[in-house]
Amino acid sequence: MSERDGGETRQEVRQVGRVTLELDGHVGVVELHDPPANFFDRDLLTAVADAGERATAEGARAIVLCSEGRHFCAGARLADATGGLDPRASAAAVYEQAVRIFRFEIPVVAAVQGAAVGGGLGLACAADFRVAGPKSRFEANFSRLGFPCGFALSLTLPRIVGQTRAELMLYTGRALRGAEAYAAGLADRFAELGEERAAAVALARELAGAAPLAVRSMRATMRAGLLDRLEAALTRELDEQERLWRTEDAATGIAASLERRDPVFRGR
Repeated sequence: MSERDGGETRQEVRQVGRVTLELDGHVGVVELHDPPANFFDRDLLTAVADAGERATAEGARAIVLCSEGRHFCAGARLADATGGLDPRASAAAVYEQAVRIFRFEIPVVAAVQGAAVGGGLGLACAADFRVAGPKSRFEANFSRLGFPCGFALSLTLPRIVGQTRAELMLYTGRALRGAEAYAAGLADRFAELGEERAAAVALARELAGAAPLAVRSMRATMRAGLLDRLEAALTRELDEQERLWRTEDAATGIAASLERRDPVFRGR
């Protein structure tokens, strides 16, 4: 344990699976370590949930969610979808951990450098606030993969950018980049290249400097009923994903993504 200027305590960085946790004053910094793309699976999200809960228990008043490497999170590892695993069971296990992240009791700020794609966009939208930079890319690529969105994006994305813009992003798979994402309200702060994490920490410190009981109270009031809606959205999304994972379009989209080519969908 060490002291920073101003007397705030900075703890040693602790490893939680493929995630690290550092308590910097009243800010918990949770960092993903699977560069360069930081693809997620159940174990990685379990570590994120564990670290966030531990930070809260140890006195954090805000959490920064960030990643090592070029990209925030490029979503689920698509190779897993062709690896013989039961896709519904795998996705359900992931979504169980997503619910734990949604249940964090304190504000979360996501520092999004590079790509936040698919489920990675879902992870970014699980945060209360997002910080972007010039090379940030927010992309709901599900329609280009041949199956519907997950990670509760059918609920969280419209809450952030509005219904029509969310529908455009989800239906077309078009990405919002950098300043465009900031202008659309998908990012709440816009930082210089390489300064996304520092800007996220600064915002988290601002949040942590407010009266913590008041912040928790207002956040709980403003999110009243949201968890029930999130769980219902995740269940509906999983049902729809399972139905369409069996289609030719899904096989086409996943194969095209892995082979880095444009898919040709036949609607079957």
